[in-house]
Amino acid sequence: MRPRADVPRPVERTSEVAGPGGPIPVVEQGPESGPAGAAATVLIVHGGTGDLTAWAAVADRLGSRFRVLRYTRPTYRWRPAPRGTAAVRAEVADAAAVARSVGEPVLLVGHSSGAVVALETALAEPDLFTGLALYEPPLDVTHTPAAAEALVRARAAVDAGHPMAAMRIHLLDFVAMPRRVVWPITLLPPVRNYFASYADGQIADNEMLDALPAGFDRFGGLDLRVLLITGDKSPTHLRHRSDRLAAALSGPVERVELAGQGHGANRGAPDALAAAIASFASR
Repeated sequence: MRPRADVPRPVERTSEVAGPGGPIPVVEQGPESGPAGAAATVLIVHGGTGDLTAWAAVADRLGSRFRVLRYTRPTYRWRPAPRGTAAVRAEVADAAAVARSVGEPVLLVGHSSGAVVALETALAEPDLFTGLALYEPPLDVTHTPAAAEALVRARAAVDAGHPMAAMRIHLLDFVAMPRRVVWPITLLPPVRNYFASYADGQIADNEMLDALPAGFDRFGGLDLRVLLITGDKSPTHLRHRSDRLAAALSGPVERVELAGQGHGANRGAPDALAAAIASFASR
């Protein structure tokens, strides 16, 4: 679904949606309404350590066929970032407010912790959505004694002014990246600068996940069709969490595994990721 060289990139339109915590800046691309028989609007909830630009390449591709909305989540937009149950409320409220502004049900796409936000929002207000496309939600990732201890260390590092130490804890203990990968990349100046700018939000994001109830069974009553997207090179625990979610859901579930991809196909393989979402949205 890569836009051809002779076709202009879908124009970005900016607006604001009223939210409980203040105006929510929204970027929109694509037609005002979608093709017949398809979800008219796709709403993207980005993952951790980033903002709405993380899914720009996927939105470009979807925007040739669908109305696509993106916004930066409150955990990465507000300073200081909301934490714990306050973050859960803020995240669900923003996603619901943007969806409600469309005036008709939308397909909700979520990535990583943004996929958890999508699930929580769908539980709270299912009538706002035609379905969910979820890319590796890290459900229950904080709900072990070891993870709880790591989260305390990560918060202490952020509060002490050591963002890179906090991000290393995140990558090692929550993402489960190998130490031989984490240390070299976090020594690179561009990576250090990028991670440092998002460390407070990322650790608050983990605290938001920790504030949610443990377990998968609470999603069993969700009466929406769901697409679960995984990468065949993603950390094993993320793929297993999608397996457990699929088993818990009572509604129709579809699965797509992206060949040669890990947890970042929004940047590494936007064509394949957009194609999977578009196929699901069109049915």
